[in-house]
Amino acid sequence: MNETKRNPLPYLILLALLAGALGLYLYSGGKTVPRAEQSPTVPAAAGTVIETQGGGGYRDFAKGPLSAFLVKAERPIVPDIAFKGAQGEDAKLSQWKGRVVLLNLWATWCAPCRKEMPTLADLQKQMGSKDFEVLALSVDRKGLAASSAFLKETGADALGLYVDVTTKSLDDLQGLGLPLTILVDRKGREIGRLLGPAEWNSAEALGLMKAAIAEAP
Repeated sequence: MNETKRNPLPYLILLALLAGALGLYLYSGGKTVPRAEQSPTVPAAAGTVIETQGGGGYRDFAKGPLSAFLVKAERPIVPDIAFKGAQGEDAKLSQWKGRVVLLNLWATWCAPCRKEMPTLADLQKQMGSKDFEVLALSVDRKGLAASSAFLKETGADALGLYVDVTTKSLDDLQGLGLPLTILVDRKGREIGRLLGPAEWNSAEALGLMKAAIAEAP
């Protein structure tokens, strides 16, 4: 009885496909390429870098002194927190809508705040304009006088004086400690935040602010 000869072509094709898949796997280091890296329009997970509307991402800035900066994949509206100005006048965050704001919450008893405050003042000196402001908000219960003295003592009196003695703003912003810094876009949405001190006059910070300012209004 003669055996029917099998056509080897399908097996050869299958082997070729398997070899190609194996080669791609080895080339990629055995890891699947995240979707967020394949396309700049795909939302990334919380805490990763996404692209801005202005065509330039934050990937190059969330590192080094800003490595703890967490970018929001979907930007929530920042609560319209209330506080007092230098003369005791009422103020709200919404008054800054239309500008990029680096909102920093601090207190006189916060040791890390003392270290980073001069860098925030330097950032304001370099980039403060109609498009950008560092809004340093004291949540110290001692009030305006103590907060003003602290800014002068640390060489940060280039910053505006704003105080929330109720500390309600810290709760509204879901802050877990101080210092807390939130980057707010022109529409009042949170681009990202950093818990803890940072060098806000570093090259990474300057680049981050410029990227935020460059976004379309």
